[in-house]
Amino acid sequence: MNAFSFTMTRLAVLAGAVALSAGLAACNGESAAAPAAAEAVLQGQQLIFPAGHPQLRLLKLEPARPGGTVDVPLSAKLVWNEDRTQRIYPAFAGRVDRIATDIGRVVKPGQVLAELASPDFGAAQADAARAEADQALTHKQLQRQRELLAAGVVAQRDFEQAQADAARAEAELARARARVRMYGGGSGVNQQLALRAGIAGTVVERNLNPGQELRPDQSGPGVPAVFVISDPGTLWVQIDARESEVGTLQPGSAFELELAAYPGRRFEGRVTALADVIDPSTRTIKVRGAVANAERLLKAEMLATAHVQRAAGEGVVVPAGAVLLRGEKHWVFVSPRPGVFELREVQAGAMGAQQVVLRRGLEVGEQVVVENALLLDRQMAAAQASAQPVSAKASQP
Repeated sequence: MNAFSFTMTRLAVLAGAVALSAGLAACNGESAAAPAAAEAVLQGQQLIFPAGHPQLRLLKLEPARPGGTVDVPLSAKLVWNEDRTQRIYPAFAGRVDRIATDIGRVVKPGQVLAELASPDFGAAQADAARAEADQALTHKQLQRQRELLAAGVVAQRDFEQAQADAARAEAELARARARVRMYGGGSGVNQQLALRAGIAGTVVERNLNPGQELRPDQSGPGVPAVFVISDPGTLWVQIDARESEVGTLQPGSAFELELAAYPGRRFEGRVTALADVIDPSTRTIKVRGAVANAERLLKAEMLATAHVQRAAGEGVVVPAGAVLLRGEKHWVFVSPRPGVFELREVQAGAMGAQQVVLRRGLEVGEQVVVENALLLDRQMAAAQASAQPVSAKASQP
């Protein structure tokens, strides 16, 4: 056998081996192929799954329960209790000389928070000193006029004029002293303006630095106060309620507050006030509540969810995930027996984010699909369109 014949023989053997391997692989592949998926069958208005179908594990069922109350979640925000909050602005222009407190410090009424060097306040002190000198002078003049009147030297009219001058000087002195006292000034002119706490509480904001120049026109809406004192033991809750909740949220109504910072925990609060106007753009009404904060866990400006319990009235309550919307009608999937599902029209009443009240179409205790109802709805629609058995696996989106 020559070299060429030997080479051709080897190639033929290799080709046969490759063909045999391919044939074995094909046979193994056919034997390992998965069996065809079981099918869901449409019978009338019912979609029936065979026992043990894997999709049944995806369809969670819950019984419809009697109507009692429905949990309604509403957007809310925590803010300072304005009944126990003071925002301090400078009454006179000046430069910060000394800061006597800081954020987190507990203060008492009258306690000095900071001191300013204020020429304007010095002018007010000078006015008080000048009024005091004028009052002393007019008092002496009045005494002299009284003595002269008794001696018959002056007329009654001159004495009455002296009385009026003394009264005016007395009033001006009282006014000037009251103005200085209001801002913590004493006697004398030292131009030292003290910013004092007007209430007991905790310093929750400080917006000034040493040497900073302050002016009284730097105050009002949108301008931060130099100090904010509040009582964090109670906070206000601002709730944005829908028009449909106005009847539920009345002064004295209870609600529960849920915050992302404390999962699984709720804080109890009470409604304290209700606005008389509805926002025309959002169709919501502002509701104010109060929540106790003895542990100091809650912070102002935290976002929260206020849970309100609304009376459900007649009907049954199901989770919101069970209700489907087709056009303008509501539907649920009911399971009369295991593996069997039928689509039923219902009449929805109060609708919350988590629960829905159904006025008609469902009885207490009936099993409804509360998870993956939309998947089941697609299968039902496809089955009705074809009027033939539909593969549960093929119909999944």
